[in-house]
Amino acid sequence: MTPEDLMAGRKVPLRLVIFDCDGVLIDSEGLSSQVVASAVSELGWEMTPAESEVRFLGMSLVDMVPVIEGRLGRPVPAGWQDALAAQMVARLADEAVAIEGAEAVLEATSALGLAWRVASNSSHEEMVVKFTATGLFDRVAGRLHSYRDVPRGKPAPDLFLAAAATGGVPPEACVVVEDSVPGITGARAAGMDVLGFAPGKTGSALAQAGAAVVGSLAELPALFRIGMQAGQ
Repeated sequence: MTPEDLMAGRKVPLRLVIFDCDGVLIDSEGLSSQVVASAVSELGWEMTPAESEVRFLGMSLVDMVPVIEGRLGRPVPAGWQDALAAQMVARLADEAVAIEGAEAVLEATSALGLAWRVASNSSHEEMVVKFTATGLFDRVAGRLHSYRDVPRGKPAPDLFLAAAATGGVPPEACVVVEDSVPGITGARAAGMDVLGFAPGKTGSALAQAGAAVVGSLAELPALFRIGMQAGQ
């Protein structure tokens, strides 16, 4: 299904956009993968940043730990998860950059009169440093939802449902912009339409997970406009 068909076929008008953070608004996944790969390799599971991204893209640290422990056959050391989180925050504070068109799409979404929020498997601490480093924090302040706010992060629907509830919007009136299969899975489980963001990629995995794929953030405002007019 094309993004245009998805938005035009909505049964109710679009009222809320929920953006993922990493890989959609902030170009931080490469940095995070470097930090994770190094930390996991030190534990004895040799891993490259590329392998880390394939295995852990879209996962929270909480969900990563059982995978790592299963591979190692032993628990990670006490405090390892907190230390890794601190390393990520420090690295992202210095090196995180915005995805091309991120600020423009947030401005355009607001200009359409659409509410929007950000739902991420990152912690609030990580999001604050990433958005601060990219100059976007003032724009997103008060709109951020972390996996730590809910019982389960993505791929469970909890995070998206919490974002919608905060905005007072039913799930069917939302659309989610995601770049990972766990995120798409969670959004679909929440009963929301999903636009899969795959710049420079085919997006086949995102499409198989249930998203309509777009290649740039610049495509989104026109699609949101179609969604706002649908179902009337």
